[in-house]
Amino acid sequence: MDYDFSFFLVVATFVTGVISAAYWLYLKYAQLPSPPVREPMLVEYARSFFPVVLIVLILRSFLFEPFRIPSGSMMPTLLIGDFILVNKFSYGVRLPVLNTKFIGMGEPERGDIVVFRFPKQPSVDYIKRVIGLPGDRIAYFDKKLYINGQPAKQVSLGSYKGVGQGANMTGSELLTEDLDGVEHDILIHQGAATVEDVFVVPKGQYFVMGDNRDNSNDSRYWGTVPEGNLVGKAFFIWMNWDLENGGIAFSRLGTVLK
Repeated sequence: MDYDFSFFLVVATFVTGVISAAYWLYLKYAQLPSPPVREPMLVEYARSFFPVVLIVLILRSFLFEPFRIPSGSMMPTLLIGDFILVNKFSYGVRLPVLNTKFIGMGEPERGDIVVFRFPKQPSVDYIKRVIGLPGDRIAYFDKKLYINGQPAKQVSLGSYKGVGQGANMTGSELLTEDLDGVEHDILIHQGAATVEDVFVVPKGQYFVMGDNRDNSNDSRYWGTVPEGNLVGKAFFIWMNWDLENGGIAFSRLGTVLK
């Protein structure tokens, strides 16, 4: 069990709810001659915070959760400093903390941008793009991606110019890649070393890669993502804050991810 923000949110909801309910039962059955002029401070705080933490718990656990992008592994799609929203029910509704799915919804599709708990360190969240589905044969050679023996279509768009904290990627090659109709941009640094191999995706697992292909710690290095580690599908940029790029990048606000 991970003692993360979700854990403490569940604990806070439980404690404030129990205190509020216990005091209500006390007033109902204690047969006091007159109601108290003022609630005890602990009860007052519990009754005030309970609806707030309950709403936050429901929204964050079952609907949408915000994340901040701390690295450039998904450039140029996601920049350092992007704040995104993740749809928590795209791949099924899970119990908070336990991460047990109790309502099935959809399954990840090739090209989805997903947030997941890093298999090597489940307390850490990663974000990558789904490349391989269960049963797929993925190959990566000479900076090119092959899915079940077929090369993914790539079109060069020229040289990339990075901004802010991503300025070090200036000069990389910018390409558009097509994954079963999902077109997205990727970065390739021709001089960088990379893993070249063939990978078979096991049942119930997903092969993921960063769009910044030569600057991404992904399935090429540590393996596939179990279905149970999925957190949700990233779909929206609601803020970008990068002091090295002048603060707020208004042009990125409201960007729908694909």
